[in-house]
Amino acid sequence: MALVARLWRFLHLGRGTVPGPRLLMGAPGSRGRCGLGRLPGFEVIGNPGTFKRGLLFSALSYLGFEIYQVVSQAAVVHATAKVEEILEQADYLYESGDTEKLYQLLTSYKESEDAELLWRLARASRDIAQLSRTSEEEKKRLVYEALEYAKRALEKNESSFAAHKWYAICISDVGDYEGFKVKIANAYIIKEHFEKAIELNPKDATSIHLMGIWCYTFAEMPWYQRKIAKMLFATPPSSTYEEALSYFHRAEQVDPNFYSKNLLLLGKTYLKIQNKKLAAFWLLKARDYPAHTEEDKQIQTEAAQLLTSFSVKN
Repeated sequence: MALVARLWRFLHLGRGTVPGPRLLMGAPGSRGRCGLGRLPGFEVIGNPGTFKRGLLFSALSYLGFEIYQVVSQAAVVHATAKVEEILEQADYLYESGDTEKLYQLLTSYKESEDAELLWRLARASRDIAQLSRTSEEEKKRLVYEALEYAKRALEKNESSFAAHKWYAICISDVGDYEGFKVKIANAYIIKEHFEKAIELNPKDATSIHLMGIWCYTFAEMPWYQRKIAKMLFATPPSSTYEEALSYFHRAEQVDPNFYSKNLLLLGKTYLKIQNKKLAAFWLLKARDYPAHTEEDKQIQTEAAQLLTSFSVKN
């Protein structure tokens, strides 16, 4: 209705201006009050039919532009609504553990420019790669594919904590195929993006947990790897088990029992610092954690084995 009203005003204004040029010409058959007569260049203005056709053309052009604006705005709203619908479906499939259907859904939109969709696609690609039935060749392809999606997500929205998190995770995965030197060099980048993810969303337990894994990995690094790292880098990345514990505990405080692996790593880290009482506490929680995924089952098995091994020694 607003569009019709604007067009009506435009046409109404046009009608009021038609007689104007005739006043300049004077009455037919007279010399004209203004003394101008039919001057060259005024013939078109003085012709009512030509003027009306020009006015109609202008009105149609105006109408076309208005329609274009309305349609463009509607298309943007529709596209946004569609993305939201896809994200809802994706989150439902992820919570249901239906990894393959989730991957199929999101790969249909792999050309999307939406960061929220792209980091979910990176996660889905990685999850498929992690399945035990995925071949080594296919796993490698999926790992690099996931990195590309995560990179695009970050390029589209640097304020997305999830894009930073999944970019760091995917860089870490690619390191398994790039060699020790690249893996150590990437460690600085990985830490930077985990820290940025935590800064952007301090309530995301997963980002905090992953920062704990980063610390645990470098605290656990064998002496010969440390020596090589020192030869390659002036200040190679380093950490302690105590620092790792602080992140794992912080993740539990943010979201208790959110992830079986966080429970397992709390137990393993306490074992590293010879605190068997607290190690047993967390390993029991990991062993008894309800298994929703293949990873949960693997963690249950590992926790049970660790509990058996150090209880036998005692």
